[in-house]
Amino acid sequence: MTAVLFDFSGTLFRAESTESWLRAVLAEARQTLGERELAEAARGLEEAGALPGGAPPVRVPAELAGLWGVRDRSADQHRAAYTAMSRLVALPDPALHDALYERHMTPAAWAPYPDAREVLRTLRERGIAVGVVSNIGWDLRPVFRAHGLDAYVGTYVLSYEHGVQKPDPRLFATACAALGARPQDVLMVGDSREADGGAAALGCAVHFVDHLPVAERPDALLPVLGLVPHRAPADPAAPAHDRTG
Repeated sequence: MTAVLFDFSGTLFRAESTESWLRAVLAEARQTLGERELAEAARGLEEAGALPGGAPPVRVPAELAGLWGVRDRSADQHRAAYTAMSRLVALPDPALHDALYERHMTPAAWAPYPDAREVLRTLRERGIAVGVVSNIGWDLRPVFRAHGLDAYVGTYVLSYEHGVQKPDPRLFATACAALGARPQDVLMVGDSREADGGAAALGCAVHFVDHLPVAERPDALLPVLGLVPHRAPADPAAPAHDRTG
């Protein structure tokens, strides 16, 4: 292996809980809900799949199914899909639905898995190139910078910037090319067998982790290090890989 590609949400990072998400937005808006009402609203948002990066929805209403299926192909579609799901749940102020969407794009809404730093750092030390390939509708680079992980990533390939979403092999091919790696020499690590498994069609090896809360998954990324051999360290004076995604 000469490169490893990682998914973002549920693989390297996990979004905050739905209740934490809602509490933060209510506090920012100086709105209050009783504990019972807050718990019910959070449960409704979670069941609706309104938190990007959270659990998938229990069901997608028929009128939103078309938009939901292509939500990661553009920033506008992503926002429209998730705010529409959020609006299925009554909140004390309609403006809170847009505020919830804004909140989920902040670094404070995300936490890296406990072993993410060690794995990314070790791969770098071994001379292995790293890329992030994500189905997403916004720029996640600030999240990596805020949590001190950006230095380990050589390229970001984000669906909304390319108009293509996983499992389309073109997204993985773009990442491989950006890292100068042949697909057969690349490992894709993700939590979705449907989306991330698309890399196999290109010839990449694929390794899956479970999409669990951060506290419940302390070391699931560590086995990646056993799948990737040591290489000669990269020349520090060599030009950096394209980091624009």
